Amino acid sequence: MLPSLAPWLTVADGHRAAKFYRAAFGAEEVYRLDGPEGSVVVRLAVGSVEFWVSGEGTGGSNEPPVGVLGGGTVRMILTVEDPDAVYAQALAAGAVEVFPVGEGHGWRLGRLVDPFGLHWEVGRPLGGH
Repeated sequence: MLPSLAPWLTVADGHRAAKFYRAAFGAEEVYRLDGPEGSVVVRLAVGSVEFWVSGEGTGGSNEPPVGVLGGGTVRMILTVEDPDAVYAQALAAGAVEVFPVGEGHGWRLGRLVDPFGLHWEVGRPLGGH
């Protein structure tokens, strides 16, 4: 098996987040663990790209509450064949535009923020990049 890196997104409502990512990015649910008191851990895939999402409180009692992030230190870059279509789909699912899809720095790319405060750039490299 090759090394891989998959982000784990902890948000206030894991169920709502998984539903949003399925609607916004066409993510498929690869794995799901429903825990006590309505908690959930979900592994999602967009094509061959995987990431995890859970609600607060699913990782242990010593985790601080996260609520809506803001000024976070992580930005997701989702590389897809048709960034315009995926970007529009994410907006329709409830994301908010930061800047529209356009071309610059060798990419066709737009940025949005999801309902949980996470920033996503959706795009693809232009030409032979």
